[in-house]
Amino acid sequence: MKGVYMFLADGFEEVEALAPYDVLVRGGIRVKTVGLNEDPFVTSSHKVPLIANLTFKEFLQKADLEGGEKEDVMIFPGGMPGSKNLAACKPLMEILRRHYDNGGSVAAICAAPAVVVANALGEEFVKDTKMTCYDGFDTDITGNGAVYVKEGVVEDNDIITARGAGWAVDFGLKILSHIKDEEAAKAVAKSIML
Repeated sequence: MKGVYMFLADGFEEVEALAPYDVLVRGGIRVKTVGLNEDPFVTSSHKVPLIANLTFKEFLQKADLEGGEKEDVMIFPGGMPGSKNLAACKPLMEILRRHYDNGGSVAAICAAPAVVVANALGEEFVKDTKMTCYDGFDTDITGNGAVYVKEGVVEDNDIITARGAGWAVDFGLKILSHIKDEEAAKAVAKSIML
């Protein structure tokens, strides 16, 4: 899959979506949000409505789903029941597996590293990969053969994971560094006074 896409399902954690989105846009990355509903409206876990750039149907029609590079990233914010709603979308989980298998990268925060990424990719792809997640979801990570690391943000094998909303800006900076370079991430951090 070519490009950077953030997937949103009802019940997503808004800080975990908007903070990394903002960081990436400031860093010059064109991020497209994809809502899983039939219309572009998605509601956060705190009942904040958001209009996605694309519905999932539009994403399937418009996105180049073939191939992939490490700079092509699928991003999954956490939150409940948002993470479960993402994981329940079988076509999205199939695209995730194909994307990663073809050389693309994956980024997930909070519950999404466990509920979405580790479960969708399974041991075939995440074995021995260092990952983190929201406290209490680590058994999904270790149960799929990955190594749970209790750190704020972890990058390993083109999978970027973060613990929760408190790490959302750092998560965005790590994705930006992964796509561009460390200098781009430092420039954005400085511009937002970190």
